[in-house]
Formats: sequence, structure tokens, C-alpha cells
Amino acid sequence: MGRAGAMAKRSLLSIVIPVWCEADEIAEATASALRIADEVIVADAGSPDGTAAIAAAHGARVVNAPKGRGAQLAAGAQSASGDVLLFLHADVRLPPEARVAIESALRDAAVAGGNFFVRFEPESAAARLFTWANHVRRRWLRVYYGDSAIFVRRSAYLALGGIRDLPILEDYEFVRRLERSHRTAYLHDVVAKVSARRFERAPLMTLFVWTLLQVMYSLGVSAHSLARFYRDVRRRGIAA
Repeated sequence: MGRAGAMAKRSLLSIVIPVWCEADEIAEATASALRIADEVIVADAGSPDGTAAIAAAHGARVVNAPKGRGAQLAAGAQSASGDVLLFLHADVRLPPEARVAIESALRDAAVAGGNFFVRFEPESAAARLFTWANHVRRRWLRVYYGDSAIFVRRSAYLALGGIRDLPILEDYEFVRRLERSHRTAYLHDVVAKVSARRFERAPLMTLFVWTLLQVMYSLGVSAHSLARFYRDVRRRGIAA
């Protein structure tokens, strides 16, 4: 097959970044994402700090969405034109080889999506703890979150009904449906770098609270009740 034929078969990759007041991060986030994606969609909830304008100036297509990560991710996905969707937080950075890794994983028609190895930075005891915890959860429990750069075929995303508008755990809920119905790939040789600064204050309690939220949701506690609980925990300074 010639080069033109090979290019014609290449899947288009759309990266969706949900944002709220990310003026300090969005320029670098957009530039980094454009190195691997065919399009970058920033789903903004009306940030008053100029996030949307900065994103547009750096090459992103901005869509407006109701505030809430679930609603914003869904709006971005609906607007995307790619055959493959990748959901990225504004403080997560993927290396250039991420695109090749995704394409390699999806050459297996049975694989519907997956995620990347997460490394929290800068280096610290808290960062090492969260890096280890995320790896163990992914490898042994098949649990992962939005900060691990979840990617999925558009066809699988639509078949699953997309990401739901939940006030918390929208990524965990989507991953549970994805893992139950499809094969996925854990790209543990490619590192998604994530800021660990917000976990420095209470890393053990934060990890405990996150695990508790996940368990309570699995036992049937509603996302709205858990969101109220989590807001109270953060307001009291118990966890990040």
C-alpha cells in the first residue's frame, strides 16, 4: 500500500480538554495536545479569566458547555470530528510518542480504548504514593481516572452512551462501563505527567477519601450525595 493509502486509513484523533479558570495552564496544554492530535477542543464553562480566548489563540476550537466536568466532556465529544477521542485534563502533559502508542494499541480491532501510565510531579513522597496507587489500581483492579488521559474509539463511546453529566466520578463511571463491555489497553510505557501540588497537604487522607468515594458509589450511593460529601471534606481541609 502506498503512502496515500496508509494516510487515508489513519484514524483522526480529537483531544477534549474541559476547563474552568485555567488561564495559567491552557496555553501549554493546548500546544502540547496539538503535537499529537488532529484537533483540540476546549470545553469551557464560561471561565471569567480569559481561558477560552487563550485556548483559541493557541489553536484550540472552543465550545461552550454548562459547568461540570461530565457535561463539558460530553459537549466536547459531541463537537469532535475524530474517530478516536482522548479526554485530557488541563494539567496533564502527554509526550509526542503518545499518538503512535494509541495507534499501535488500536490496530487490534478488539481494543476499544485505554489510558496511560500516570506519574505525578514534582518528585516527592506524596507524588510517589499517588503514582504507585494509580498504577496498582489500573493493573490489578482496572480502575483509572481522567488524569490518566483516557482514549476511546468514537464508535465505542457512542455505543456506551457517552460520558454522563454527573457532579463527581464521571470518569470512574464511564471507565466502569467501558471496562465491563470492551477490551482496553494500558499504555504503561508512555507517561502522562500530572501535577501533584494539590495533594501535598494531606496525601494519605486524600487517597483514603478518593477510595471511599469509589467504594460508596459502587455500593449505590448517588453521585450527587457523594459530591456534597466531598465538597464538605475539602471545605474542612481534610483532603485535597
